[in-house]
Amino acid sequence: MPYEYKLMSSPVGELTLVARDGKLSAILWEVERANRVRLGELHEANESPVLLETERQLKEYFAGSRHTFDLELDFAGTDFQKQVWQALLTIPFGETRSYSQIAQQIGNPKAVRAVGAANGRNPISIIAPCHRVIGASGTLTGFAGGLEAKQYLLALEDRSQVKMSV
Repeated sequence: MPYEYKLMSSPVGELTLVARDGKLSAILWEVERANRVRLGELHEANESPVLLETERQLKEYFAGSRHTFDLELDFAGTDFQKQVWQALLTIPFGETRSYSQIAQQIGNPKAVRAVGAANGRNPISIIAPCHRVIGASGTLTGFAGGLEAKQYLLALEDRSQVKMSV
């Protein structure tokens, strides 16, 4: 079955939401590096239920009212990449982890660089929160959507936590 897509405007630029077989397969950035995420043929599907639901949940996230996502995901990658991407899903809203912490979490503490590479190829940005992974020193490191988008997402989550605690 081919991939379906829908475009979505967001505070971090236009996003391309991609699904296959009723599951979310990718969220691509407006300025996407060639071959970062490998997908098959794409067909526009603005009425796709999974893409409409993804858009709804992302709008709630950007509005500060959603802290977790409830979507079926279709990760396509190597077993190692999938292991890293599953680890991303465990990072709580408003928190960050280092590449080293992710490597330790998946039981491969020496694979810090490989974790970084897998994080950079995460096809389902924002939902699988690769923006929450930072350098060991606390610095913002590479991000497919750009460092400004990463900073925006981290600040959004920080502001949302403040609102919720008032």
